[in-house]
Amino acid sequence: MSFKVTFIGAGSIGFTRKLVQDLLGVPEFRDIELAFTDINEENLRMVTELCQRDIEANGLKIKIQSTTNRREAVTNARYVLSVVRVGGLEAFAHDIDIPLKYGVDQCVGDTLSAGGLMYAQRGIPVLLDFCKDISEVGESGAMMLNYANPMAMLTWACNKYGYGVRTIGLCHGVQNGHRMIAEAFGLEQKEVDIICAGINHQTWYTQIKHKGRDLTGELLEKLEAHTEFSIQEKVRIDVLKRFGYFSTESNGHLSEYLAWYRKRPQEINDWISLDKWINGESGGYLRVCTEGRNWFKTDFPNWLKEPPKIYGPENRGHEHGSYIIEGLETGRVYRGHFNVINHGVITNLPEDCVIEAPGYVDHNGINMPLVGDLPLGLAAICQQSVNVQRLGVEAAIHGNADLLKQAMLLDPLVGAVCNPPEVWQMTDEMLVALEPWLPQYAKAIGEAKQRLSDPALLLPTNAGYRGAARMKTRDIHELAEDADEARKNAANADKGFEWRPGREANTDNVTVEQSSN
Repeated sequence: MSFKVTFIGAGSIGFTRKLVQDLLGVPEFRDIELAFTDINEENLRMVTELCQRDIEANGLKIKIQSTTNRREAVTNARYVLSVVRVGGLEAFAHDIDIPLKYGVDQCVGDTLSAGGLMYAQRGIPVLLDFCKDISEVGESGAMMLNYANPMAMLTWACNKYGYGVRTIGLCHGVQNGHRMIAEAFGLEQKEVDIICAGINHQTWYTQIKHKGRDLTGELLEKLEAHTEFSIQEKVRIDVLKRFGYFSTESNGHLSEYLAWYRKRPQEINDWISLDKWINGESGGYLRVCTEGRNWFKTDFPNWLKEPPKIYGPENRGHEHGSYIIEGLETGRVYRGHFNVINHGVITNLPEDCVIEAPGYVDHNGINMPLVGDLPLGLAAICQQSVNVQRLGVEAAIHGNADLLKQAMLLDPLVGAVCNPPEVWQMTDEMLVALEPWLPQYAKAIGEAKQRLSDPALLLPTNAGYRGAARMKTRDIHELAEDADEARKNAANADKGFEWRPGREANTDNVTVEQSSN
């Protein structure tokens, strides 16, 4: 088989390299074309060098097309993988630090809440530019596989406004939770069959079975009795206790999507643990992203001394992308959980929102079976977030600050912490700080600057507040004290992408221990 796959934001070295290993582990894909694009020439050079070395070590003749010209990389591509972080860590720091002044204490800040909404305002125009290129120079009918967050809002915008380019959103939260559930029951993951449905990062295990026996109602007891999970997953366990179903997302993720667990600083530590950042640390994802990027720059020469990756079915990971492409191209059936426009799959969520639900892939395409109604409580939780997402998408498309502020006010965590005047001022402050990445808001930012210029009109904030559970970002010398851990952190690279108006994209390394999608 011969077709072209393009990676946009390929400078995310760990993530890109693993996806290439997954893709080229398919025997029929030994002669495909690969293209990498990124504005950061140094990161692009490094990832190309590593991946090309892996390819040659596995006896393949593929020569990676490596270019900073995105349109050139996308030309004739059948599949485009978006692995980007728009604004890089510079913008991400504003997503976390400005809301903290107003008491909005986020662990991740890339899906909902103040950080996720601003991330969407940066990301949506950029991904629509990707879609424009794909529609104009990609292979006819080309598909974009989006790994970038905020998953639901980006995927929604691309399917509605993306020049007819079909976009599928991919996340690994379902797989990570699946593994946890199996461990709680003392089983292998492959022994446990699950069905999940909901919206990205608020997807719910509506069915858990082992050899035909339904275990769904037994999960709470198993988690409460588990030595580690009972401490690490207090938010997820509490939601399971009250709503009857377990969430796909980690404790830190879920805690910031709901109104109840992070609204009082003195109570936040009751619901989280600090053994891993993903369990609820204030600004935890920003910290590990920063440490991973800095260590990678120091440690990269050692990567070239390691043995090349070995390709083959036994070495493929659990990311959906390569399996989707395999199913479409070979006809082998793949079952996964995908982010797509609802179109009636979940009957008590809006038709046009992006849902995450089971799907099947083969030569006939990606097909989503009917899920039907979610349990009412779960649907209500999801509907709250869908409302915020809808406003966030339309705000980004039109540069409408009123819609953006309404989205902020309706967000469960922001609304639990801030009153309306505080939300309006916080959003003004974030718009001004993120101005380089928000060209569609030029007029609104000018007006926001004017409002913020009069100290007499400003509401008081807690400018020195660092969060209820903030940990120090370690410098290179501190990271070197445990170099193995630092390398693991840097190697588990997620999406990374800097972008400013009028130029191409640039990537920074960021990291995950569980799910950041």
